[in-house]
Parts: sequence; C-alpha cells; structure tokens
Amino acid sequence: MDGKSYPSVKITIKDKYPKVLFVRKRLEEDALYFGPYTSTTSLRTVLKLIRRIFPYQSVENHSNRLCLYFHLGLCTCPSVTHDERYKKTIKHIIDFLNGDTKKLIRDLEHERNIFSKSENYEQAQDIQKKIDSIKLITSSVYNPFEYELNPNLREDVINKELDQLMGILIENNVFVENLTRIECYDISNTSGLNATASMVVLTNGEKDTNSYRRFKIRKYYKNKPNDFAMIEEVLERRLKHKDWQNPSLLVIDGGKGQVSSARKVLNALDLDIPLIGLAKREETIITSDLRGISLPKDSKALHIVMKIRDEAHRFAITYHKKLRSKFIFS
Repeated sequence: MDGKSYPSVKITIKDKYPKVLFVRKRLEEDALYFGPYTSTTSLRTVLKLIRRIFPYQSVENHSNRLCLYFHLGLCTCPSVTHDERYKKTIKHIIDFLNGDTKKLIRDLEHERNIFSKSENYEQAQDIQKKIDSIKLITSSVYNPFEYELNPNLREDVINKELDQLMGILIENNVFVENLTRIECYDISNTSGLNATASMVVLTNGEKDTNSYRRFKIRKYYKNKPNDFAMIEEVLERRLKHKDWQNPSLLVIDGGKGQVSSARKVLNALDLDIPLIGLAKREETIITSDLRGISLPKDSKALHIVMKIRDEAHRFAITYHKKLRSKFIFS
C-alpha cells in the first residue's frame, strides 16, 4: 500500500572497507545483496545481532573520526583505524548471511587456535566469545507454549537425539546396548606445554557435571604436542579406576589417529566399550574400525555428539589456562 519494496542487505564489496547497509532498492551491480526479506523488523533484529558479534560500518560516507558506534563496540571505523582484519570480518558476515554457519565456526576456530598458539590469549578469547554467540543464536528454539502442550518436551528432544544416534551407530557396526553414560575426551596444550585432558559425561543425554574429571598429563613428551600418546595415557588412567562406572560409549575429540590410540588402550585392557571419534574439519564421526560416517548438518545424532565434544573442549581449555597461568606467574 505504501509503495515500499521489500528490504535487503547490501554489502559494498567493491570498497576498500565494505559497508553493510539496509536497503530497499538494488541500484549497484557490483555490490553483494541478500534478500529480499518479508519482515523489516526481523531483518533489523538479525543485523543488530550480527553487529554485536562482528562490528561493521553501516553508513556509506563515514566521518574521518571515531563514531559513537565505535565506542559502543558496534563499528571498528575501518577508514579511521585502518583495521587490517575488517575484510575478514566482512567475509564472516557473508558466510553467516549465506547460512553457512558451520564453515564460519570452523574458520573462527582456526583463527582462535592460531592466536592461542602464538599466546595472544585475549584475541583468542574474543574469537571464542564470537563462536559461543553464533552457536547460541543459531541453536534450536522452542516456543514456551510447546512446553504447556508437552511438559516433557526437553526430555523428548534429548531422547530423539539419543535414539537417532544409537540407530546410526548400530547401522554402522558400532554395537551399543544403550547410551545412558557417554564420555568424551579432549586434549589441550600449547606446543606440548601444560598439557591437560578433560573427561565430560552425558548421563541420559544431560550434562553430568559431578562426573566431569580433569587430568594433568604426567608423562614427558619433549615439550611437543603428541595428542595420540596423551589420549593413550589419559584413557589408561581413567579405565583403571574400577570404582568409576564404565561408559556405554566413548567419544574422542579427533580423527583416525586419536581413535586408533584409544582403541589400542581398550585392546590392551581387554575392554569391549563402543568407541567413536569426531573429526573437526568435516564433523565426521569416525568408528573404531576407522570408517567415517558423514551425517547431515541438521542431524540430531550429530548434534548430540558435537554438543559433548564442544563441552569437552571447553572444559579442557579452562583447566589448561589455569595451569598455564600458574606456570607463567610461578
């Protein structure tokens, strides 16, 4: 009725410092457009969320001084500050608007690891916050009214994830009797120094923080990162705890090398515990006989494995940072 066109997002990729703009008309062929979108309110909300994660310039002609949004942390004022990382920020925004959040998170994790290895811990922490924010705003949301219709909605969602995972594992010759206790392991170190490992537990699909355990790597590996040997050490120590309940499924953060190391320990201890790994690059499940299971990105089975892997990674890094701080200030 008012003659307005549907809104779109315009990114001026031809510019030295591209701008992210809210527009209603597509007037430039050499710009990148997303949309059109039917809801102006929803689009503005999404752009606000993106801006909190990836600060960007939102006006065509920026003044030659720091703007208000710079002080609010919503704009890096690249034409003033000559922000060298701004184009990478724009690339991340494009990935997000394309719906490729998995690729975006992989890229951010790669950046975070580079900063961490070079001991730029503040920058690594900033990137981790971006990863956490993206995962939060792209996670499944359920209308509160659904809980009124089904008070057991949360349990039903978790059970669907567990059932799907169990079915896929059995189809691929990973014979699990149940998934009442899933344990996941991750190694964290900086060039082999202050190496730690984490064990996190899902009991009936829920985090069981009382069962979490942290391990300080005891053996000396010549200050070199050796995830394979460290996995062997940690699993051997854990599985010799006869007073701890055995897991119904072991998950290792890593690919074929880490799974092979874990399998070696199970064979040496003559234990028949189902074992899988989760390779980071393509989020592929690796079975104990080193076959890969590729699942759709929206798979509930993949979701629950990624959930425990990410929790193990978070828990391992937390302990590693604590040990590293003691080492630096001792």
